[in-house]
Amino acid sequence: IDCFFQVKEAAENAIQAKNLCLDVAIECLTFRESRRDIDVVRDPVEEELLREVKVIEKTKKELQQRVDDAFKQLCLLKEARQQLTCDHRHKVETLELDRQCMSFNPTSGNISFKVNPTRIPDGTTALREWEQNSQCNKDRAEAEMRASVDLRGAITLSIAQTNNELDAQRIATEFALRKRIRDMEGALSELRWQEQNTLQEIADMEEEIRQLEEDIRKRTLDLKVAHTRLETRTYRPHIELCRDQAQFGLTDEVQQLEGTIRALQQKRTESQDALDALYRQLHRIQTDIGYKTNSLQLDNKCMDTRKKLVVPVEKFDPEVDAVNRTRNLPRNSQLELA
Repeated sequence: IDCFFQVKEAAENAIQAKNLCLDVAIECLTFRESRRDIDVVRDPVEEELLREVKVIEKTKKELQQRVDDAFKQLCLLKEARQQLTCDHRHKVETLELDRQCMSFNPTSGNISFKVNPTRIPDGTTALREWEQNSQCNKDRAEAEMRASVDLRGAITLSIAQTNNELDAQRIATEFALRKRIRDMEGALSELRWQEQNTLQEIADMEEEIRQLEEDIRKRTLDLKVAHTRLETRTYRPHIELCRDQAQFGLTDEVQQLEGTIRALQQKRTESQDALDALYRQLHRIQTDIGYKTNSLQLDNKCMDTRKKLVVPVEKFDPEVDAVNRTRNLPRNSQLELA
C-alpha cells in the first residue's frame, strides 16, 4: 500500500507539473496575439504551440485517469487488508482458546460441568467452509497485490511516456520558434538594408531636385534678360526698329530658354513624383520593420518564458520492484494461511 501510494502521489505530482507547461504554452500564444498586420499569420510556431497545448491536456487527462484507477485500487487494497486483519485477529483469538483447551487436565482448578456443551452454537461453519473462507481471503489479497503491482507498473510507464511525449513536443516547439526568430532576423536585416538604400536614393533624388531647381532658376534669369533685351529694343526710333540679326538671335534664345525651362520643369515634376514614391516606399519599409521588430521581441519573450521548461519539471525514478510481480516474490513474503 505504501509503495502504491508513492506511485499515485508521483502521478499527481506529474499532473501538477504539467500545469506549468500549459501555462507557458498559453502565455506564449497570448504574447503572439500582439503581432500586427502582415505578421499575424498561422506560422509553424503557432501550430506547434497549439499542438503542445493539446498534448499537455491529453497527458493530464491520461494521468488523471491513472490517478483515479490508483485511488480505486488503494480502496480495494485497504479493504483486503482490513479483511485480512480481521481474519487474523479472529484466528489469533481462536488459537489462544485452543491453547487454553490444551492446557486443561483433570487437575485443573477451573474445570466444571457445563449445560449442553455438545450443542452447536449459532453461526457455526463447517471446516471446509472455514478453509474456503481463509483461502478466499488469501487469494483475494494476493490478487489485489498483483493488480496493484501491475497498475504501479502501468502508472510508472504512463508517467515516463507522457514526460517523453511532452519533452519531444517542447523540443519541436522551440525548434520552430528558433527557426522563426532566425527568419525574422533575416527579414529585418534585409528590410534595414532596403531602408538604407531607400534613404540614400531619397538623398540623391533630393539633391537632383535641388540641382534642377537651381538650373531652372538660372535659366529663368537668363530668360528674363532675353525678355528685357527684346522689350528694350522695341523702343528703337523709326527706321532703327528693324528685325536685324540681334533680333533673330534674341528670339531664338527666348525660344530655346523656354524649351529648356519646360524640360527642366518636367524633369523636376518626374523627380518629385519619384521622390514621393520613395518616401511611400520608405514608410512601408519602416512600418514593416516596426511590425517585424515587434514580432521578434514577442518571439524572444516567448523563448525567455520557455526557459522555465529547460530543466525537467519533475523526475520520477521508479523503484525496481515497481515492475515485479507477486508470483516472483520469495515464498516467505507471500500470504500464508494462519
